[in-house]
Amino acid sequence: MDYAVNGQTIGADEEGYITDMSTWSKELAGTIAVEEKIDMNDDHWEVVNFLRDYYEEYQIAPAVRVLTKAVKKSLGPDKGNSKYLYELFPYGPAKQACKIAGLPKPTGCV
Repeated sequence: MDYAVNGQTIGADEEGYITDMSTWSKELAGTIAVEEKIDMNDDHWEVVNFLRDYYEEYQIAPAVRVLTKAVKKSLGPDKGNSKYLYELFPYGPAKQACKIAGLPKPTGCV
């Protein structure tokens, strides 16, 4: 599976995770979000940007439990809970958000 963005083809694996993180862009994120049936708004971008910063610091894409705790610590209890994150990313906050953020599939996700 590949994505077409601005006349370029961006490689992705069979699950839709990009194969070269350096090719990520906001435009690509928007394209992936459309594929995932996510209508991106500021709340979605906040989580995506949080994940990119988290990955930069720890070099790992967090599974949903770790993501929830980290978001709670950073963005507060209103956003750091499963209900909120699943409302934004109904097919799995860690998996879907990481895919849109251009990160590898989170560890521990099936």
